[in-house]
Amino acid sequence: MGKVLPVHVTVVIPTRNEEEAIVDTIRSVPNDGWCEKLDFLIIDGNSSDKTRELAEGEGADVYLEKRRGYGRAYKTGFSMASGEIIVTMDADCTYPGEEVPNLVRRLIDDNLEWITCDRLAKAEEGAMSGMHKFGNWTLATTARLLFWYGIKDSQSGMWVFRKSIFDNENVRPKHDGMPLSQEFKIRARRYLKKDKTLEISVPYRVRVGPAEINTWGDGLLNLRSLFWLRFGIFGKSTKWGKED
Repeated sequence: MGKVLPVHVTVVIPTRNEEEAIVDTIRSVPNDGWCEKLDFLIIDGNSSDKTRELAEGEGADVYLEKRRGYGRAYKTGFSMASGEIIVTMDADCTYPGEEVPNLVRRLIDDNLEWITCDRLAKAEEGAMSGMHKFGNWTLATTARLLFWYGIKDSQSGMWVFRKSIFDNENVRPKHDGMPLSQEFKIRARRYLKKDKTLEISVPYRVRVGPAEINTWGDGLLNLRSLFWLRFGIFGKSTKWGKED
C-alpha cells in the first residue's frame, strides 16, 4: 500500500439517475487507508430513481441540488467539499477509480496543484461512439488552437486538485452547464503556474447505465463557450456554492 498520505481527500461525484452504477463507482476507489481520510460527496440533480439511497448506503454524503446543470453541481460540490484535495469522476464507471490513490500521490510527490486526466489516449473499445470521438477531437483541437494551453482532452471530467486553488478567484469556473469542464481546464492553465499543473492519461471505459447527454446541443454549447472565453470572458468569478 505504501506510506499513508497525510491528507483528507473528498471525491465529488455529480449524479442524476445513476442507480445502475453509483455503488460500483464509489467502490472502485480504494478505501484501504491509503490516505488519512477519504470521503465521498454526491451532488444529486434530483434523481427519480434510487441513486441517493444507494449512495448513502455506501457511506457517501448526499446533497440534493435542485438547480439544474453539470457545472452547477460541480460548483456546489467544490464549495461543500471538506477535503483539502478534491477528486472528481462521473457516476457511470467510465473513469478508473482504482487510479485515484496514484493520482493523489503524484499531486503530492510532485508538489502539483491541479491534474486533469486525458481519456482519449487509453479509451477502451466501445467507450466512445464515432460521433463522440469526432466531437471530442473537434472541441479539443479548437481549444488548443484558441488557447495554446497544452491540454489533449478538453472534455474530461476527472480532476485531482488542491481545494486551495480556489483562493484565486480567477481559477473558479463560472458556467452552470457542460462547458464548465473545458472552462476549468483553461482557467487552471491560465491562472496557475504551468509547472504546478499536469495532464495524465488514464483508461476510459464503457458507460454503465443510460446516458443523459444531449450530443448535439451540448457539443454546440461547448463550442460556442470556447469562443466566448477566448474573446474576453475571463473576468473574476462570482461567488459560488450551494447558497448563491
